[in-house]
Amino acid sequence: MSNQEIPEEKHLPSEQGDAHHGGVAVADDPFADPGLPVHKPRIQDIDERAAKRSERTVAMLFTISMLATIGFIASYVIFPVDKIVYIFPIGKISALNFSLGMTLGVALFCIGAGAVHWARTLMSDVEVAAERHEIAAPPEVKAQVLQDFRDGANESGIGRRPLIRNTMLGAMAMVPLAGVMLLRDLGPLPEKKLRKTLWAKGKLLINQNTMEPLRPEDVLVGSLTFAMPEGLDEHQHDFQVQIAKAALMIVRIQPDDIKDKKELEWSHDGIVAYSKICTHVGCPISLYEQQTHHVLCPCHQSTFDLSDGARVIFGPAGHALPQLRIGVNDEGFLEALGDFEEPVGPSFWERG
Repeated sequence: MSNQEIPEEKHLPSEQGDAHHGGVAVADDPFADPGLPVHKPRIQDIDERAAKRSERTVAMLFTISMLATIGFIASYVIFPVDKIVYIFPIGKISALNFSLGMTLGVALFCIGAGAVHWARTLMSDVEVAAERHEIAAPPEVKAQVLQDFRDGANESGIGRRPLIRNTMLGAMAMVPLAGVMLLRDLGPLPEKKLRKTLWAKGKLLINQNTMEPLRPEDVLVGSLTFAMPEGLDEHQHDFQVQIAKAALMIVRIQPDDIKDKKELEWSHDGIVAYSKICTHVGCPISLYEQQTHHVLCPCHQSTFDLSDGARVIFGPAGHALPQLRIGVNDEGFLEALGDFEEPVGPSFWERG
């Protein structure tokens, strides 16, 4: 092999160099810190018009987020749960689910996109190198962190750009309203549904066994008859909901045996009508003792005296059974003279 074919070893340690010092020459450090690249300013840093465009873009995204949140809330009100629409290319889909998903997705996306665009175009992008330190920072480091935070807030321009700040705060304040609206799915609003039943002035008392209107002569002394309001059909989709509040029991007592004055005034010739729903936990009352005029709930043995305002004489029930005021119409049928004056069934927190 010729001398020309032998590669020149430029970076090998010299075997003789510095021999008189007893040392060996060392190559350059291949893992040296290259440092941070030279900072290049963005167009927004040197052109205020470009900065204004970015500011308007961020504000527009936050504004779209606010409008989408309003759309989310409006969708809850506008679209019924069972409405189905066709949307290409998805196909048939629930209008409510689609509108809620789209509006909430747009609201959250625009907040994120606005924040990212703000950070990339308007906030300071100068890279800062920080040395690693122990978890327990000394006071001077804590002070430096707080100062850096304040500097970052100043550099973000949030104080100098109120349009971005106000639209961002508006978007972030409105998005939680979507979560509030989701509380609707916990159940339908009760409104005054628990206080009202189908009974009203002029409603006939219908025998639940014969499905015929009741006359006074149909109710015998000592008998127990169950009735429901006129117009309620067993085939209605909400029959169970309505009968659970409007179920009625009718008993005929000798007028002289009725102790409560109001009960006597609200009866007709000794015929009294009370709610069939126990005021303990809502069980249907079905047991009647004609000698004592007591009715018994079979679930927890709450006992009510129908000759004395249906007051509780035994058991866990908290209050008397509500009475329905009744009379007789021109055709001789028993009719209601109004609704119950208090909610039927178990006590609830709004009972007043």
